[in-house]
Amino acid sequence: MTDIGLAPVQSDPALEGDHERMAHIVLEGVTTTEGEFVSAGNSVVEGMINGTAVKALCGKIWVPGRDPKKYPLCPTCKDIAESMGWKVPAQ
Repeated sequence: MTDIGLAPVQSDPALEGDHERMAHIVLEGVTTTEGEFVSAGNSVVEGMINGTAVKALCGKIWVPGRDPKKYPLCPTCKDIAESMGWKVPAQ
């Protein structure tokens, strides 16, 4: 069997159940004061194309593949984003 480099998908019992039916916010990176982009991990697009796992602000790790607009926004992700002063996308 060939290892194709897929990241393992981790499960946290506290994030199962309703968390599976929510849209989550993934921090893809930050821009430094010098204007340089620093990646925070796999991007959602990369995850969808390559089947690699991403990590949401709330800690949920999964391989994205569904349209997030069809699901309510995770309240934990929303609270974290708002506490950082970030504009939360409208659903």
